[in-house]
Amino acid sequence: MKILFYRYGSICEPDVIEGFLELGHQVSEITEEITNKTLLPSQTIRLISEYLGNDSHDLVFTINFYPAISEVCTLLKIPYVCWIVDSPVLELYTTSVTNPYNRIFLFDYTMYQEFAPLNPSCIFYLPLAVSVNAKQAVIQEADMDTRHSYASDVTFLGSLYSEKCPYDTLHHPSDYSRGYLDAIMQAQLKIYGYYFIEDLLNDSLIASYRNCNPDFFFFPADSYLTDRITLSLYYIGNKITALERDTTMRLLSENFSTTIYTGSDTSMYPKLHNRGFAKTLTEMPVIFHESKININTTSKPIRSGLPLRIWDILGSGGFVLSNYQSEIPDLLQIGEHLDTYGSMEELLEKCEYYLAHDKIRKEIAENGFKEVAAHHTYVHRLQTLLELAFNSTENEV
Repeated sequence: MKILFYRYGSICEPDVIEGFLELGHQVSEITEEITNKTLLPSQTIRLISEYLGNDSHDLVFTINFYPAISEVCTLLKIPYVCWIVDSPVLELYTTSVTNPYNRIFLFDYTMYQEFAPLNPSCIFYLPLAVSVNAKQAVIQEADMDTRHSYASDVTFLGSLYSEKCPYDTLHHPSDYSRGYLDAIMQAQLKIYGYYFIEDLLNDSLIASYRNCNPDFFFFPADSYLTDRITLSLYYIGNKITALERDTTMRLLSENFSTTIYTGSDTSMYPKLHNRGFAKTLTEMPVIFHESKININTTSKPIRSGLPLRIWDILGSGGFVLSNYQSEIPDLLQIGEHLDTYGSMEELLEKCEYYLAHDKIRKEIAENGFKEVAAHHTYVHRLQTLLELAFNSTENEV
């Protein structure tokens, strides 16, 4: 197949391209948005139209969903295939999601259940993946001094969300509403495997927040997005993530030698070792491989699925200690391929245990690596993606 890949700079794009090539497909790339983040939908439409006008392709592919590209592909009657790797992706709520030439793949099953009824024959569930070969090549190229420089007992790589939390821009309509939201966020922080915030937002509270915030997010185009979803996922979900990561970093750094790779402000954690940003392609695999324990704290808007971070750590041969997500047992065996925690107390207990039991920790990391190499690479996933998109009689357009 000839695939036109519209790129914006997602960290998984190079691995997806390599996966398509390994399967024998041709890939052309549109890369303008990687360096120009101010591109308008009209400019995206022009770029796609020009490429398709100059050279025929069998499909257009993106990471995450572009309504403008969906509209172009529907007009030109060419399949538009996208793989959602983040949450929330608010563009999914536009009415373009119902276009018949879409082939939308969602990594979070709860998200899939939400969107599948809008376009049942064109929306699919597909977990994320890892390029084991790419990760191992980086690790093998690193010399021993480099490897040792990344050695750490406990490591977290990622944002603390403190610098990009839209909830902090909200005006609270009353002390009661602030107190209510604070209370349900604290309750959610104690529960892993189920996100219940949306169920606890009543109509009057949502309306009062909408009325107090003239910049409250909305789509100018036709959309299925509601104020309830926006407040639950975009505002509150990200805030809970920031609160959880704050507690996690404070407790870990006070109890263990803990290293973080982030651009977030960590001055409030005097014992936390902040090594700044890590280069995704050339440093991240070595960091995961050389850290005894790699912590994954899933962003709360990812309600049930496994984030890319888990797959990247496993594909690098690293040991994963993750918050519990309800889809983990469907894809991996807890205690054999990785381990999970369901509270801050359990997180501390398991860090102490695995730092004291090297052999068990290394066996789990090795088992996890073998499992993803055998069943969860981009080649595996993309083969499934293309079969679902083009081989199902229900999906003929």
